[in-house]
Amino acid sequence: MTTCSTDPDHLPIVGDELDVLAEMVELSNQSIIELGCGSARLSRGLLQRYPGCSVTGLEVDAIQHAKNLSRPQERLEFVAAGAQSIPFESKSFDLALMLKSLHHVPIDMMDQGLNDVARVLRPRGFLYVSEPIYGGSLNEIVRLYNDEGVVRLAAQAALNRAIEKKTNWEQIDERRFSQAVHFASFDEFVTRMLYPSFTDHEIDEEIIQRVRKAFEPHLRASGATFVRPMHVRLVQRTAYEVAAMDLC
Repeated sequence: MTTCSTDPDHLPIVGDELDVLAEMVELSNQSIIELGCGSARLSRGLLQRYPGCSVTGLEVDAIQHAKNLSRPQERLEFVAAGAQSIPFESKSFDLALMLKSLHHVPIDMMDQGLNDVARVLRPRGFLYVSEPIYGGSLNEIVRLYNDEGVVRLAAQAALNRAIEKKTNWEQIDERRFSQAVHFASFDEFVTRMLYPSFTDHEIDEEIIQRVRKAFEPHLRASGATFVRPMHVRLVQRTAYEVAAMDLC
């Protein structure tokens, strides 16, 4: 059943998003592509739980891609590429995953990216898009140095446009939930959140002190725990042919 509330305090807490994915999509013996895979945490867990699956993880961040290659795993392949130009033949995959990654695609390439995802999916294949909701106490801290309000809205708008065209996608389901995010200390928050390898937030001492002031009221002896509200949309590839040319 779809959860309609967007208030983080009233959304169900999900410990492992793989459980949500497994409820929405059949995961046995699937050929999967994850776009903007980051460390591929969910995909690594998926392959342990579903040994009949295979995953190809695409990542544009060269530093993260190198880390991924240093941690090989059976049935998991890593490729340096972005969603807007997928280096695979048409109809190569059963399922595509975009986990907090659609809003990182350049805005002027989001439509192209969704078209190319449709191209590499087999007819009736699924695209699982999981995006953070712009709200909650963690977001209030993060937006002090990295305000993603515009790009998150753009990601949802691009998905809406793709569905409204009715040529590549139709929406099947959606879910809203929250995930707990824990930091043992402010120093851990700084390491994990202020200096990602894929971008430079131009952090200076003034920003650090502003973020510290917002973070410390949430800090307890055990650290600081937040809930990050998430919005998942499951869309299915229609039987229509995609007009885009193969990029291989």
